[in-house]
Amino acid sequence: MPRYRDALPQLSGKPVLTDGGLETVLVFHEGIDLPSFASFPVLREASGREFLTRYFDGFVALAGKHGVAIELGSATWRANPDWVALIDGSPDGTAGVNRQAIDFIADYRDKLDGSTPIPICGAVGPRGDGYIADSAMSPDQAADYHAVQIEALASTEADLITAFTLNYVEEAVGVARAAATAGIPAAISFTVETDGRLPTGQPLGDAIQQVDEATSAAPAYYMINCAHPTHFAGVLDTEAPWVTRLRGLRANASMMSHADLEEATELDEGNPDDLGRRIRSVRDRLPHLSVLGGCCGTDIRHIAAIANACLS
Repeated sequence: MPRYRDALPQLSGKPVLTDGGLETVLVFHEGIDLPSFASFPVLREASGREFLTRYFDGFVALAGKHGVAIELGSATWRANPDWVALIDGSPDGTAGVNRQAIDFIADYRDKLDGSTPIPICGAVGPRGDGYIADSAMSPDQAADYHAVQIEALASTEADLITAFTLNYVEEAVGVARAAATAGIPAAISFTVETDGRLPTGQPLGDAIQQVDEATSAAPAYYMINCAHPTHFAGVLDTEAPWVTRLRGLRANASMMSHADLEEATELDEGNPDDLGRRIRSVRDRLPHLSVLGGCCGTDIRHIAAIANACLS
């Protein structure tokens, strides 16, 4: 049974840390070739499972040090039917791939002493490219498409799903509807360009308001991921009603644009301490932000810097 699905620590008002950029850690730190940047295949090898155990150990210890919860996310950002078909040759294994990823975290959590709250997040990604709105669906099409993965995650011990790196509203609406139908809380995490707007050009606040209007405010909360604080800090109007729906940040280590990151052959790790200070500056303005973590280029050093800046 899910431990926190009916009482998410992320909504308690207390800080919750997350892990960092799993895929970039695997590629650039561990030298693992991820097919189509999908991390779920690492669970098929003993060495991959051992790495993920060590990876999670660091973040759990960090959260314990600061006395806060740690959200552990599944290796399923690219485990929807299209990506599973591209990697495995058929979409038929989508449900099994997602259940395996959550079962791994649940088994890991069961072996710990329980002193640190660990909500399990089922990661959902966009159908297409996270940086380009290149496979636009209607809300109904998006709900039907994502239902396969979300229903599989809802049947596990996952406490919530988070749809990361979404770049247009209609897909976000579909994800929120599919999660509501499956009976699992959903966080919607948009990515933004260097001007703080979605890749479609839509202002972030307008996107959040549009999703809420189309779904009767179904998402549990909203987030920003895969962007640096310098990209979005300027659009977070503390007086705007939509800002209260924003509860999480998973920032990139790099200040580079999505286009530049796509072309980069080396990892830009940025400055962990500077990233922590910038996240602290945003949280000083928006103290209701509770979910604090990292995305591309971040690792345990960046999350430790964020924790030190925001929680010490």
